[in-house]
Amino acid sequence: MNTDIAKGKWNQLTGKVKQQWGKLTDDEVEQMEGNFDLFYGKMQEKYGMSRDKARKEFDALNS
Repeated sequence: MNTDIAKGKWNQLTGKVKQQWGKLTDDEVEQMEGNFDLFYGKMQEKYGMSRDKARKEFDALNS
């Protein structure tokens, strides 16, 4: 996925991300700004989930 598309999707999904994963602070979500590697890393850190599981859960928000 190119970065423009990723950032666009991120902007659309920011509210859902904050609602779904309340342990993520507003600052953390803003800092991620469509950088999915940062998102997956934060999910591993805060929720102890694997990178693959974090990706699958994020992808589920898109559906």
